Amino acid sequence: MLVRYRGGEGMLAWAFHRISGVAIWAFVVLHVIDIFLVGAAPGAYDTLLFIYATPPGIVGEWLLGAAVLYHALNGLRIVIMDFWPRMTRYHRQLWYATWAIFLVVGIPVTWVVFGQFARSMGWWSA
Repeated sequence: MLVRYRGGEGMLAWAFHRISGVAIWAFVVLHVIDIFLVGAAPGAYDTLLFIYATPPGIVGEWLLGAAVLYHALNGLRIVIMDFWPRMTRYHRQLWYATWAIFLVVGIPVTWVVFGQFARSMGWWSA
């Protein structure tokens, strides 16, 4: 892909959509495994829950949320272009609108997620 990369928003949107889709799929596989552990190995499940509560686990959950949000918004952009083919003329503007909505939704969510994390670490109190 990088050898044949010609630039442009369309290819970046495609690459980010694929990457976010693979990340979501990997989480679903991990989620199925951890739910299986509830009955099969409760001790392992408790350890896994402990890992989720660590700083890397919280960052991972935040990245998962970002991947889901981007994937959903970009999917809506694709649906718009599929149902209204004339909108493909505006694919760049739609891509930038996707990122604008991503930031408008993602920044407050980030504030909440990392605010809770900072309070749990004792960095500040609410």
